Amino acid sequence: MKHLLDAGKLLLLDMASTLFFLVVYLTTGNVTLAVVLGMALGAAQIGWQFLRQKPIDTMQWMSLFLVLGAGAATLITRDPRFVMIKPTVIYTVVGIVMLRPGWINRYLPPVAIEMVPDIAFIFGYVWAGLMFFSAGLNLIVALNYSVATWSVFMSIYGIVSKLVLFLIGFATMRTIGVRRRRAQMIAAAS
Repeated sequence: MKHLLDAGKLLLLDMASTLFFLVVYLTTGNVTLAVVLGMALGAAQIGWQFLRQKPIDTMQWMSLFLVLGAGAATLITRDPRFVMIKPTVIYTVVGIVMLRPGWINRYLPPVAIEMVPDIAFIFGYVWAGLMFFSAGLNLIVALNYSVATWSVFMSIYGIVSKLVLFLIGFATMRTIGVRRRRAQMIAAAS
């Protein structure tokens, strides 16, 4: 259970500025405020890592640059359609980054990296597939529905789809890892 909570914490931290943006936007309806606060949180997270002299992962850097770049473009254009289409760009870029083998290892405990590296490799690509699917879905919803409908639908979909895949991946890797560990122990005892 500890490993599940640790991985969930890292995932939540990586998504914090996006989730914060959505909460502020949905509660205030103010795009500018939501963007500025989301950008500030993303920068503060990296700043905190620097202050604590902790390593900053590629996914964290990518998240920061996407938040700052897309936020700046949103502030400059003041166009709600840009805000609505921005996740398509972000999902696509994240999906491309997730095509890098081993990116998922940051979220795994050492025993999972030892016991199920092949399954983790596969789930890395499954996550990339989810990002590409989400990019397409977001574009369809953004171009065909109102800002309110888009924000509610994509907020719920975004959280639920990632949570479901996270839980499926965790359960699959844990189940296979436990079976493999037992098989190793039986083979060693023979």
